[in-house]
Amino acid sequence: MNPAEVEERIRTLIEPFNKKGVAVEPATTFAGDLEFDSLTVMDFVAAIEDEFDIIISMNQQAEIDTYGQLVSAVHKLQDS
Repeated sequence: MNPAEVEERIRTLIEPFNKKGVAVEPATTFAGDLEFDSLTVMDFVAAIEDEFDIIISMNQQAEIDTYGQLVSAVHKLQDS
């Protein structure tokens, strides 16, 4: 799956979690812009893992602050 396809699928998955209707751009942050709390992050990560059949470790999650970083990480995890 190419990066554009990964991005499109993640964009669809993020919609139910984007309660404030924030415009999602590569630099959009989960904690600051989208105001995700820890429970929302856990639910969202579970949805991503299920959709792409990958595992995102806690260490990897700690390094992902923005939407763009997430798209890149998911794409890399799919290739490994």
